[in-house]
Amino acid sequence: MRVAVIENMKSTPLGSLGVALAEANAEIERFKPWIDCTLPTGIGDRDALVVLGGEQNAIDDTNYPYLPALARLMRDFAEADKAVLGICLGAQILARAYGAENHLNARLEFGWHSVRKSEEGETDPLLSGLNGDFTTFQWHSDTFTLPEGATRLAVSSLTQNQAFRVGRAAYGTQFHFEASASVIDSWKVEFAASIEQMEPGWHERYASLAAKHARESDASGLAIGRNWVRMIKAEARPRPRAVVADR
Repeated sequence: MRVAVIENMKSTPLGSLGVALAEANAEIERFKPWIDCTLPTGIGDRDALVVLGGEQNAIDDTNYPYLPALARLMRDFAEADKAVLGICLGAQILARAYGAENHLNARLEFGWHSVRKSEEGETDPLLSGLNGDFTTFQWHSDTFTLPEGATRLAVSSLTQNQAFRVGRAAYGTQFHFEASASVIDSWKVEFAASIEQMEPGWHERYASLAAKHARESDASGLAIGRNWVRMIKAEARPRPRAVVADR
């Protein structure tokens, strides 16, 4: 299977999702439009699309002129019945693609927190195998309204739309399920100043927080990654014909 991955800033590893994709022997093609505005030119030769998080907001077209095209690309994949996954900013862009409103600086959620399945989320394949309340990692202040026709799958005490689905397999998760303990270890170093500004004293509490929450969060993140990867419909493609040299 071939999966296009869109990065929206530096230091956004695939984490638990990357483990699930590697288990499926997925071929990953990465794009960095925040550097060069380059996006996949079509959907025909790719089976799925992942859009990762970023420091920008989902409607900052002035500073990130590729955002409208990315929203259209996510919708094109979804309407072709191909698996789509938007994480944090990616979820906000997917919501935008389907006409939802993006709300900026609504409320900060940062760190490990509990997320609760909705009634529909209890039976949705993305959250299969997870408890009704599960722990995951948050890092956002923007949010969005639920797109018309979408299904809400999870909520938190601060954010109504934590996960949603459009169609068969186009998903947005406001939370960073991909952020395994190793990813968060790297973020706390690279973004130390930003974290201290958001959550003063978080670094001092980090060891105890990680001991309490990281294992459960890693398990739920890997389960979500594996569940989504199983929804990818890999198209059968002819193998290149072997060329036999003349003797």
